[in-house]
Amino acid sequence: MPHAPRTSKLARGAIVGAAAAQAGATQLARSATRLVQRGTSATDKETARVEHEAKMGRIAFTALNQLKGTALKASQLLSMELGLLPEGVRQQLARAHYQVTPLNRALVLKLLRQELGDSPEALFADFDLQAFAAASLGQVHAATLHSGEAVAVKLQYPGMAATIQSDLALLRLLLKGISLGPEALPNADIQARVMDNIAQTLTQELDYLHEAGQLQWFARHLQHPQLVLPQPYMDRTTPRLLTMQRLHGLHLAEWLATQPSQAQRDHYGQLLFDTFMQCAWGLQRLQADPHAGNYLFMDEGRLGLLDFGCTRTLSPLFCEQAAIVWKAALRRPKDTAALRNAYLTLGLIDPALDLPRFETELLPALAGWQDWQCLPLQSAVYDFGQLPPPPQPDAAARRTATHYLRAVPPDLPHFDRAHLGMTQMLRSLGARVRTRNPWIF
Repeated sequence: MPHAPRTSKLARGAIVGAAAAQAGATQLARSATRLVQRGTSATDKETARVEHEAKMGRIAFTALNQLKGTALKASQLLSMELGLLPEGVRQQLARAHYQVTPLNRALVLKLLRQELGDSPEALFADFDLQAFAAASLGQVHAATLHSGEAVAVKLQYPGMAATIQSDLALLRLLLKGISLGPEALPNADIQARVMDNIAQTLTQELDYLHEAGQLQWFARHLQHPQLVLPQPYMDRTTPRLLTMQRLHGLHLAEWLATQPSQAQRDHYGQLLFDTFMQCAWGLQRLQADPHAGNYLFMDEGRLGLLDFGCTRTLSPLFCEQAAIVWKAALRRPKDTAALRNAYLTLGLIDPALDLPRFETELLPALAGWQDWQCLPLQSAVYDFGQLPPPPQPDAAARRTATHYLRAVPPDLPHFDRAHLGMTQMLRSLGARVRTRNPWIF
């Protein structure tokens, strides 16, 4: 029978303990194999390393998949921090974009009464007890108000907020258990800051009153006739239940299956690109968990924006320095002095890293990712269908970056997630986009 994710500390700890033991045995087997393969070629060693990373990642994902809830959501966020984890581990954790088994009907009825104090018949003219969408933290039901408006009711799984800190502690233990060596992960301080950032994100995302407020704020400030944000019904919204307008449209894969024209792809691509730029630098506030499931392609060229549980207000200093980084990286040759100064201002690197060493040691390790980010901005109109996938840092580049990385600015993970999500949507659309904008040029 479907049920909510388990919240027992004992049961969840046992899952992680078993995974850590399995990872330890795998690491010992790997060490023994390396001892007897000292004469193996560099290519074979690299192949073995990649396979080992993937195996350790699968161990971690299997455990997180059993934990579900905030642990699985945290691993999803962690997987989007490119360069933080060994690539094989990161790719496995990226599978955490997960559809959990929906709650049974009796539990849905119980939660509705707990949150709104009455039965669905009293609260709604119609309420579908079968969820039409389910994710790691909650599920969504279709309903109709007595006044006739179609709504979506987002219902949080019970016990989610209570597991955040214990789940992050379990995730830290799991990452420690699958460690691939002293240089595989950044220093403990950076890891702690990333985990604190994820904890704040989860706490915010579990507060549906906060999400309702963000839906209202973005609707007021974006003010675009072809952007549609579902507005909340506050009299039927609590910290764990959100009632909002139900939008009708197609998700990305469904819409692409209709074989839209290039002009239609370009139209939606431009909307996505302009919205990101306006939010990042104009409003200095981001929807920080963008993926294909959070967009609806609607009639008359309108784009529905969903899920504002995870947002981030960016500091003016971060926005200023992020613009400087992109401008400096776009110059040919790159303005390496401006790049270094921006990294120093953001606290990314230690002042002891002088310009010559920055240019010859750190910058080459970052160049692949940096060039990929800036590639679309090098043309007035860019065809995102031609953009290659994000580059994967090799082991040597990761070691160099983690060696020189001093701290992660709190706004950076949110900005990178939002930018990556937008870019992946544009790649999927194959959209041709006008990239000139007042914030970078």
